[in-house]
Amino acid sequence: MAEEKKKNQVNIELPEEVAEGIYSNMAIIAHSHSEFVLDFIRMVPNVPKAKVKSRIILTPSHAKRLLKALNDNVVKYEKQHGTVKADDGNPFPSMNFTPTAQA
Repeated sequence: MAEEKKKNQVNIELPEEVAEGIYSNMAIIAHSHSEFVLDFIRMVPNVPKAKVKSRIILTPSHAKRLLKALNDNVVKYEKQHGTVKADDGNPFPSMNFTPTAQA
């Protein structure tokens, strides 16, 4: 049993420059029949131009696993810290920018 568990382990390397992370306050999601594309964007107040900071391309099955994992983590977060308020209107009311798609 211990050897079988060892076979299924994956060593994951986290380079220092990736570990710093990238701040994003907007995401745009697009999809085709074979992939989902997630663009993570940083919006700055009073700046009408936003920049994609990172793009992640996923298979549909991986996108669904990510959706489940994110939902599970939001539920755990809310149990510990309280309900997260989600804005249903314009996510950037103080910014003079209207995105064509958002997530």
